[in-house]
Amino acid sequence: MNSPLFQSTFMRRVNAVILIGVASWFLLIPGVILTWDLTDPALRQPTGIPRSAWRMHQRLTPRYGQWARDRIASGRAAHVGLYDVPATEWAMFGSVFYLAATENLQRDWERHPGRASSTAPAIYARRTIEAATDLVLDPTHHTWVKNHWGPGYLHRENVFFRAMLIQAMMSRENLVHDGRDLVQLRDQVETLAAALDASPHGLLNDYPDECYPIDVFAAVAMIRRADSLLGTDHRAFVERQRRAFQGSLVDSDGLPGYFANPLTGILEDPSRGIGNSYVCLYCPELYPDWATNWYSRYKEAFWQHKLGAIGFREYARQIPNKEWFYDVDAGPVMAGFGPAANAYGVAAARANGRFDDAWTLSSQVLAATWPLASGTWFGARILSSAAHAPYLGEANLLFLFTTMPAPGTPITTGGHMPPFVYWFLLFYLGLGLAVILSGIRALRKAASLPVPPWCSFQFKLWAGLLIAGVIALALQRLGAGCILVLAAQFLPRTLWSSHA
Repeated sequence: MNSPLFQSTFMRRVNAVILIGVASWFLLIPGVILTWDLTDPALRQPTGIPRSAWRMHQRLTPRYGQWARDRIASGRAAHVGLYDVPATEWAMFGSVFYLAATENLQRDWERHPGRASSTAPAIYARRTIEAATDLVLDPTHHTWVKNHWGPGYLHRENVFFRAMLIQAMMSRENLVHDGRDLVQLRDQVETLAAALDASPHGLLNDYPDECYPIDVFAAVAMIRRADSLLGTDHRAFVERQRRAFQGSLVDSDGLPGYFANPLTGILEDPSRGIGNSYVCLYCPELYPDWATNWYSRYKEAFWQHKLGAIGFREYARQIPNKEWFYDVDAGPVMAGFGPAANAYGVAAARANGRFDDAWTLSSQVLAATWPLASGTWFGARILSSAAHAPYLGEANLLFLFTTMPAPGTPITTGGHMPPFVYWFLLFYLGLGLAVILSGIRALRKAASLPVPPWCSFQFKLWAGLLIAGVIALALQRLGAGCILVLAAQFLPRTLWSSHA
């Protein structure tokens, strides 16, 4: 053990094994999983929910439930920045997405019992359904909107937040069927509908001086959905709400704007990809006579083929200087493509029966998810907030991939995988195999390489870095753990020798 040759050989062999393991876990296995997922016919036609979504839900459910319970118990939501979107909105939004995805999966399971899961989602996910709903209804998680709107926050504008409450309570009731939240649900539905109806242009703010018509659109959809649970009838209200999405409140492409003045009914920001995908997701159920037209207009103004990728831009082509930027809603916009717009675009295309576009978008979104053998979509995890909403991306994508068209929706199939997908496959499989072969060669050559100078010191430093990295990873300090393990890979060093 104290022999310099032994220490040098041991370090190199352990590093080679780590290299092979990391390449297998993060590259080769994801490539195999992606290849399998891309063969699923449910991505190309409305035969059911894709198996990747079923697998993700089954793996995510226990993690999400534990995280939600821990988050509530910690009380952290009471001490976050008022304008820190990941810390305020994302924990609730992710929980709403999880519940909606579970509801979609339960509906699919009832149509095809046992096909994708031997146990119904409403049963195996019951504890997580409760935990996610509890988080959405938790008063501590309402702190930021209380600070915005005061003690009357549940009945004063606050559209985005109140729509989340409605959706979460509806999803839980549709899954559990115990009537627990019906009184509160009715209160939110009726008071929000009345406030929108009484507003000058059918619009209310999310936050003071922040009005997003797309959030109003989703809120109207939630109010209409609630009728089936409450025995109410908001059809007349829904018809009057058309005023909020036409005339001066649509842009030059005929699409609902992203930002508006609720008092004047004047659009202050044109439509955006994330907003268009969001409203096109709900339009077929809310205003079916508009749905095809809106989707066609959206695709005409925002669809592009660029740099081997195909999909929706975040801003329409005629708007300059919108090729590369980042914002908290769109994500990192690259070459005009909006990551959020294209993720939501999967659901918008599926809801509108456009499985040609859904297949093109889904193949790229799945490629970017970076699926690990543990059931994690690593790419989605990276874009989430590790501190406040680590599972937002995965819960979001779950909801989007579980969206199905309404019965009777005309279906268009076709589409293809863009070069973007093949590049990812080359990255996963090609680079993975190359690194693994390099690791195997390093294993074979380890004993024949020269012993480095100060080998004992290097061995101790290497062991310390590796042990610290493993401990950090075990404590879920992923960034620190990865850096420490990576640093250990640079030892032993022979370049320190004066004869190098």
